[in-house]
Amino acid sequence: MRIYTLFFICFLLLIYNQSTYSQQAKKVKLPSIEQKMIDQGLVDIQQIDPDILVQLKYSTTDNFIGKDVYGDLTRAYLQPDMAKKLAQASNFLQQTKPGYQLLVYDAARPNSAQYDLWKALDILKIPEGSKTQYVADPKIGSNHNFGCAIDLTVADEKGKPLDMGTKFDFFGPLAYPRSEQEMLRLGKLTTRQIANRKILRQVMVQAGFKQNTTEWWHFDGMSKKQARAKYGMIR
Repeated sequence: MRIYTLFFICFLLLIYNQSTYSQQAKKVKLPSIEQKMIDQGLVDIQQIDPDILVQLKYSTTDNFIGKDVYGDLTRAYLQPDMAKKLAQASNFLQQTKPGYQLLVYDAARPNSAQYDLWKALDILKIPEGSKTQYVADPKIGSNHNFGCAIDLTVADEKGKPLDMGTKFDFFGPLAYPRSEQEMLRLGKLTTRQIANRKILRQVMVQAGFKQNTTEWWHFDGMSKKQARAKYGMIR
């Protein structure tokens, strides 16, 4: 009888240890920048829709600054209602173009990073009067700083981004949705490139986002005034 009792106790201890190890393994410490976003109520978009791809350009050197701005931030966060809209757009895309996926380049952005982007415009010698056309003044904030804007593209069945005519963060009329017909007439954009942009635009607008007129990749979930009134700025 004692042997069976001892065996049972050992068995319970084994289960307990495995459970404790499993719980500890789940408690992976997040970078402070991500924890700050979570504490402010933002959500990881891939937790809402795992089919959405993420490659934060400002966590790489593949951006107009040419350096890593975000550091430890590699996941894309949005306000919960913005993330739900994005998931709807992802669903619309899969319905119209099975196998295609949304590929996120930027989402919620700390205001501290906004200052880095703003300063970089001086290095690029962007005229003072034109700076806000490309980067929002950090004193006022971008919709990214409230978790209400998203920069993204569409990837094909192999995960390759569609040809949109320019890279992400391209400065100039070639990236302007409002100038597409003129660029087509001048032979600087092709009908295929414009059609690819329309694939992205259609699903995003259908989900409730508004297209930016100077960046084919940028969409707002609400106005900056609404975002400021509803959410605090991400510092």
